[in-house]
Amino acid sequence: MAGEFADAGYHTQAVGKMHVHPQRFLCGFHNVLLHDGYLHAYRNKDVKASENWFNTDDYLPWLREKLGYDADIIDTGLDCNSWVARPWMYPEHLHPTNWVVSESIDFLRRRDPSKPFFHMMSFVRPHSPLDPPKYYYDMYIDEDMPDPPTGDWEVRDNDMQDPLVYNGFGGRLSKKALKRARAGYYGSITHIDHQIGRFLQALHDANVLNDTIILFTSDHGDMMGDHDWFRKSLPYEGSTSIPFIIYDPGNNLAGLKTGTSVNNVVELRDIMPTLLDAAGITIPDGIDGKSVLALARGRESEWREYLHGEHSFGSASNHYIVTERDKYVWYSQTGQEQYFNLHDDPQELHNAIDDVKHKDRIELLRGHLIMELRDREEGYVAGTQLIAGRPIRSSLSHIKN
Repeated sequence: MAGEFADAGYHTQAVGKMHVHPQRFLCGFHNVLLHDGYLHAYRNKDVKASENWFNTDDYLPWLREKLGYDADIIDTGLDCNSWVARPWMYPEHLHPTNWVVSESIDFLRRRDPSKPFFHMMSFVRPHSPLDPPKYYYDMYIDEDMPDPPTGDWEVRDNDMQDPLVYNGFGGRLSKKALKRARAGYYGSITHIDHQIGRFLQALHDANVLNDTIILFTSDHGDMMGDHDWFRKSLPYEGSTSIPFIIYDPGNNLAGLKTGTSVNNVVELRDIMPTLLDAAGITIPDGIDGKSVLALARGRESEWREYLHGEHSFGSASNHYIVTERDKYVWYSQTGQEQYFNLHDDPQELHNAIDDVKHKDRIELLRGHLIMELRDREEGYVAGTQLIAGRPIRSSLSHIKN
């Protein structure tokens, strides 16, 4: 996407998380200031120097310039995948979230004024570690919070309390531990909100706010205790449902109405065609996604009926078909099926897979999944049946080759 903007004459830059390999791959940007957070593989002392985290991260050298060579992003003692939360231990302006915005504001100062710009701010938070500045942690730690949703389909083990502090995906936390985790998560989101406000003010001060189109989204959600699960990888709304917000402060995209909400199923592959469409740049052939602008204007009559999602996740590896009103889930290793009527049950409290009234609908969605998996090399489909227990391939052979 950045390459398409660069080819169209835009000055392009990214700041923050990229999650690509090799880490210094520019992905079409003219420049990248990189901070992927803590990545175990790149912190390994045996990794070759060109891939070592200390040589590829731009935030850490900056932090050490401020605090001294011994400073590190793991000084809070929190793991990058832990549900444990505590306030950021250093001054707020040194937080990685602030750094992303500070460097982005500096881009506005240094950019080529003769060109339009395409800029990506990519925050590590609210992903773990759950370490917002104290001001934001304190906003939520004493608030009453509703209990997370608990589905009638869960297998609950009353002896399972406080799962692994590090890298834990599932388990029931004590109420105090869960409240701290949610305070850290919500605090991190509000922290980002305020920092984005800081960037919007900088756009205004640079006299470019009304000429800028902004798209806000995320790569995934976090279960955050919903159904006794944490993190991502699962087909439930806490993990898969993410924001996709277009902001047009100068009203450049004729036909968009402020505050309009569209219920059609969109995906991350729609970002590129949407932004190219907004900029008046030709969308290349072969793009999987679609521009949402016509949809947002109420002019799109043919939109995708559903999305197929999947995640390799050991015994919990899963596939799902989701529409704007319901979802069918199939666990590929166990054969377990679930059906949720999202219109009536948005928190996925009731697994309606055996409800007679949904039989025809379930068969339709199951058929969609069979069609999606029919020619896959794992052998998930035989005739008109889904076959459980097939070996999982996280990357198919034609991709690896």
